Amino acid sequence: MPKTMIQLAFVQFFSWFALFAMWIYTTSAVTSHVYGTEDTTSALYNEGADWVGVCFAIYNGIAAIVAFLLPVLAKQISRRMTHLVALFCGGIGLISIYFISDPGLLLVSMIGVGIAWASILSMPYAMLSSSLPASKMGYYMGVFNFFIVIPQIVAAGILGFLLKSFFGNISIYALILGGVSLLLAGLLCLVVEDNESTEAVAG
Repeated sequence: MPKTMIQLAFVQFFSWFALFAMWIYTTSAVTSHVYGTEDTTSALYNEGADWVGVCFAIYNGIAAIVAFLLPVLAKQISRRMTHLVALFCGGIGLISIYFISDPGLLLVSMIGVGIAWASILSMPYAMLSSSLPASKMGYYMGVFNFFIVIPQIVAAGILGFLLKSFFGNISIYALILGGVSLLLAGLLCLVVEDNESTEAVAG
C-alpha cells in the first residue's frame, strides 16, 4: 500500500471505532446518564431514546451543511489539518455528553459530531486519491474500505468486554472511549503525508 494510505488507515481505524461506539451505546448512555433510567419499559427511557433519534438527525443535518465548508477551510489550513480540527470537534462532542444533565444541550454535542462525520466521509478519501496511481484507484479505494469494517468488528468484539471489565458496565464510558479515539485519530493526522501540492501542479 502507498505510504499515505497506511498512515490514513490508522486515522480511519480510530475514527470509525469511535463512530461505532457512538452508534451502539448512545441510546443506553443518554437514557441512563442524562435521563437517569435503565428501565427500557418506562416512558422516560422511551423519551430519551426518541431524543437520541433527534440528536442523530441533527448531527447528520450539521454534516450536510459542513460538507460545503470543509473544502474552503482545507484551502486555508490544508486537508490534514482540516481533518484534525473536525475530528477534535467530534471527540470533544462525544466526551462532553458525560458532563451534560440537560437533554437540550446534547444538540450542542451533536454539532461537534456532525463536523467530524462530514470530514470522515470526505477528507480521508481526498487525501488518499492524491497518492494513488490512476490505474489502481478503484482497487486501493476498495481496500481502504477495509478500515471501516475492521474497526466495526473490533468495536463489536471488545467494547462490551471493556465496559464490563473496567467501567462497571456504564454505557457513558463507551462514548468517552469513542471521544478519546477521535482525538487520537486527529493527532494521527499530523503524520499523514498529503500530496496536495503535487495534485495542484498536476491540475
